[in-house]
Amino acid sequence: MRLAISGTYSVGKTLTTMAVAHLTGIPRSSAKTMRELLPISVPGKTLEECTAAEIIMLIMRRNQERAVNESHLADGFISDGSSLHEWCYGTVRVLLGINPNESVDLESVEMTDELSFYADVMEQMGIPAKQHAKASYDAFVHLPIEFPLVLDGHRPVNERFRQLADEKLLRELKEMGMPVHVVGGTVEERLRKITDIFGFTPALSVKEAIRRAEADYAQLDTTSETDRAAPAVAS
Repeated sequence: MRLAISGTYSVGKTLTTMAVAHLTGIPRSSAKTMRELLPISVPGKTLEECTAAEIIMLIMRRNQERAVNESHLADGFISDGSSLHEWCYGTVRVLLGINPNESVDLESVEMTDELSFYADVMEQMGIPAKQHAKASYDAFVHLPIEFPLVLDGHRPVNERFRQLADEKLLRELKEMGMPVHVVGGTVEERLRKITDIFGFTPALSVKEAIRRAEADYAQLDTTSETDRAAPAVAS
């Protein structure tokens, strides 16, 4: 089974993916977060300070790593997100501006030459993103928006961005004809629903899977991108 856990910012994709992986024994696949990529790619900048060209580069790097990681898991995986996610986020920025927090309403975003070119590039990037999704995932579990955005200073988005991204992800999946199941509730409720949908044979109890996932999640480095030292460049 090659299952992608879908959903926009702050819906619990990572914890849910970790828990499903523990519950089923199927390995988890993921890519570096933007916190990890920014010091490597654009040292000293936050995501909201990035230009359109830099955002395109970050999307490319994340999807490249995602594809490589998935290729090493020939027997199946549980993916934290998918090739569609960064592309959908990037596309919504055409509507709300490169830094969505600066926009008040749709009419306030000026379609500059930079944004117009960015829109054209994002449209073309959607072709390989969708082709990869069709070829690489058997099904999607989509986590709906059920609680407010985590305001940790790292996500340069607002609730409107989140809603538009959520709608676009679901719309694209349905237009592509991908099997997609919307699964909400607590992590325990999600795991029980996912087990029922796909007929998984649990490798351990739901409560133990959640306990292990929470322990894994607590080990994640959530240091701000601007507080991370850029890696040394080999001479």
